[in-house]
Amino acid sequence: MAKIDWLIINYNLPTEPSRHRVSIWRGLKKIGAVNIQQSMWILPNNEENYLALQKISHDIESNEGESLLMKSIFFEEKHEERVITLFNNIRDEEYLELIRECDKYLKEIEKEITIEKFTFPELEEEEAEFEKLFSWYKKIKERDLFNASNKNEALEIIDKIKEAYENYSEMVYQRNVME
Repeated sequence: MAKIDWLIINYNLPTEPSRHRVSIWRGLKKIGAVNIQQSMWILPNNEENYLALQKISHDIESNEGESLLMKSIFFEEKHEERVITLFNNIRDEEYLELIRECDKYLKEIEKEITIEKFTFPELEEEEAEFEKLFSWYKKIKERDLFNASNKNEALEIIDKIKEAYENYSEMVYQRNVME
């Protein structure tokens, strides 16, 4: 396996106000970084990740914190594999949560069909939920750098909810055109 260049950010922030620490944590999670030690986060080295971590480093320092942004490689392949496994485990958790929410969405569509609730407001609600789930899937997929094991299952259920939404949309249209 070829060695990967990694970016590492290590930082300290004052404990108060806590909103700065939460904001940095959220920013790191959003870009897909993984916490490997106390306040030490890692991402594969590329221009996009570097720019994102540079911004986070600036945010840390502008809130009276200190940060170190480094480029690194692992000497031991087993250590790199452990970090890649950590990335995949986190993405798998995200995919599983998405899959659970998609299952709920499929049940909701099924319920609306069963009770024959074919109204435009309901369709808009289902469309908004579909778009939210699809957007969530795209974000996870962007962070899935090492092909987590639940990726295919997530794609399958995204296809199912898309089909369910399109079918429900057609039913609403047919019901409302006929009236």
